[in-house]
Amino acid sequence: MATSNPAFSQSPAFQNAATGSASAQQLEELFNAPSATSVDTDRMTVEDTIRKTAVSFGVLLVGAVLGWWVPGLWVVGALAGLVLAFVNIFHNRKKLPSPALTLAYAGAQGLFIGGISKFYEDLWSGVVIQAVIGTIVVVGVTLALFASGKIRASAKATKIFLIAMVGYLVFSLVNIVLVWTGAVNDPWGLRGTVHIFGIPLGLVIGVLVVIMCAYSLVLDFDAIQQGVKNRAPRAFGWAGAFGIMVTVVWLYLELLRIFAISRN
Repeated sequence: MATSNPAFSQSPAFQNAATGSASAQQLEELFNAPSATSVDTDRMTVEDTIRKTAVSFGVLLVGAVLGWWVPGLWVVGALAGLVLAFVNIFHNRKKLPSPALTLAYAGAQGLFIGGISKFYEDLWSGVVIQAVIGTIVVVGVTLALFASGKIRASAKATKIFLIAMVGYLVFSLVNIVLVWTGAVNDPWGLRGTVHIFGIPLGLVIGVLVVIMCAYSLVLDFDAIQQGVKNRAPRAFGWAGAFGIMVTVVWLYLELLRIFAISRN
């Protein structure tokens, strides 16, 4: 009903209904009037957040196409994306999320994604489409399970997730140092030289990271759900879009690496 619509609440039909003097026609108009939208209420909704997320990924795809065809832009995108990620995180904690900052991050990450994807595709033909399909599948399955209520964020699971994140970051930094210093000759570092039951360490860790990405998506979905439930300002839809975008990009890059390592 339209009683949640601020503009309609000022109409004669609503005023008459409130005082008990409305006619049958006015009551019918009141009943048939459209419900208030997120624009009317200035409150966060799932639908509005989905639209903001779609716009963000649209910008990312445009940047990816540009990064794919113009050599060297991926470096600019990588540096700008890193800076804008931290800017968005700190900005969203102190102020209302900014559409401009979110879309700027999407564009920068698009340049990086496009360039790095082209590099992988030149070395391992077909690996990009595999990573894209894998990303869509993981996101789709995670969203379906969350929507059905079969998976939810919990304090214990989140604690384990954070510990695993720290461990993964430490491993990644050590691996980068080993490759840069020449201590390990394999371009994948420990991911390619260490094997567990004949399986490259990179694949084992990759599977674990994909699981971490899936749980990160659960946290993103839960944050959006809580924002809607708590009637957060509509601008926080951009924070939801930013969180999902960060996780999906991370997931895609990890799958890209998994499929590339598996080719060896």
